Amino acid sequence: MGRRTARWRVAVVGIVLGAVAGAPGSPGFAASASPSTSPPTSPSTLASPSASASPSSSATPSSYAFAEDAPSVTGAADTADAESLEPGTTYRSSLPSDGKVYYRLRLDGTSTVYVAATAVPPTDMAVTPTEGVRVSVQDADGRSCSAADTASIGAGRSPRPLTVWGVRQLSPSRSLCQGAGTYYVVVERVLRTESTPGDWDLELAPVLEPRLRKAGSTSAPEAWDSATPSPPAGTAARVRGGGGFGSATALEQGVWRDDVRPGQTLFYEVPVDWGQQVYATADLSSSSDGAGGGFVPGGVNLALYNPVRGLVDATSISYNGSQKSGALAALPPVGYDNRYAVSDRVNGMRFAGAYYLVVHLAARVGEEFGDGPFGLVLRVRVKGEATAGPGYEGQSEPSGIFQVGLLGRGSGAAGQADSSDGDGGDSGMKLVAVGGIGAGTVVLVVLGVWVVVGRRRAAGA
Repeated sequence: MGRRTARWRVAVVGIVLGAVAGAPGSPGFAASASPSTSPPTSPSTLASPSASASPSSSATPSSYAFAEDAPSVTGAADTADAESLEPGTTYRSSLPSDGKVYYRLRLDGTSTVYVAATAVPPTDMAVTPTEGVRVSVQDADGRSCSAADTASIGAGRSPRPLTVWGVRQLSPSRSLCQGAGTYYVVVERVLRTESTPGDWDLELAPVLEPRLRKAGSTSAPEAWDSATPSPPAGTAARVRGGGGFGSATALEQGVWRDDVRPGQTLFYEVPVDWGQQVYATADLSSSSDGAGGGFVPGGVNLALYNPVRGLVDATSISYNGSQKSGALAALPPVGYDNRYAVSDRVNGMRFAGAYYLVVHLAARVGEEFGDGPFGLVLRVRVKGEATAGPGYEGQSEPSGIFQVGLLGRGSGAAGQADSSDGDGGDSGMKLVAVGGIGAGTVVLVVLGVWVVVGRRRAAGA
């Protein structure tokens, strides 16, 4: 065997090792439950209760991690100067103390479009409970395509990211905002009479949802299992929460342990497929510095957002230095027809994908009980068998946002197979199994080529 053959075999070994390194469970394998057009601030992998991580959170206290490489846009004071937004791209902007800001959308007449706006007050700004942010989508004649969505600071009086969403939804029962043309995203501060002057940072995330291949029901489900299951038990696995939607740490069903400091907001994402229900509780530990008998209304906030960052449910927990626990309300299984319901808790559960758990600890907790960190335990349960998706005609923007896992289960996109296999506890293992089979196949093929080439070289020697 000459040097050329030896070098060739070294190259083959490299290919084999590369294939193995790309297999699930190996250091080179990373999975994300929600594909994004912008890379996260820090790598986040799908965590499992058997995984280990650093005890402390990776997020900087009171900071929001904006999407990396997000282009900057300037909100215009009127529609004539409004800059364009493209679905599938996340943007960074700012929100002034007063007045509305406008952004332009050019939409077709076949898709539903959502625009989430996350407003971030400066961490050292004094804020009031009622001030917040509002967003709406309007047509060229100034008519709102849906009710404006508003979020406020709340009883904790702590500067924190506030996320609202606007929508242009296609519906056979509506005549307004159904055609192709120019639309506008309108964002403004609300109830700001006592607030501190100054701009807030702003992140905008427009998303396109294609229409269905086949029209279905236009009414919400009348009944669903509203019983709340018991939270998962067992030893909590360490995890580090992300600093924003784009860097949210992916979790699966299980018990998770993190640390949170006063003024900090942590982001996590949980893949939830069509037909599945998600449940979550947050437990905050007791304080070692609680002898003063302090009390912070709304000291802990737990919220759930859907894949387009629309608020589904939230709960606020007052804190007095003793351990506290809060839980989200029972939510329906993910279903396309949920969008026709009146309740936010139901209509927000309208598509599969990454659902975001967001935890905020009020800055005032630090004034009463010290800087911490405080122990945080999340208990996440995903219930039910995954069912087939509704069958979209075309692709979403960003691509894959309404899919779960690497295989795109539940996507329903044209040319892709729907899958009804698995449930919340098994989906991760199925991805690992399929990925492992794929890597093993690559190894066998490469080894086979190696043998054939070796024999031919020997025959010609």
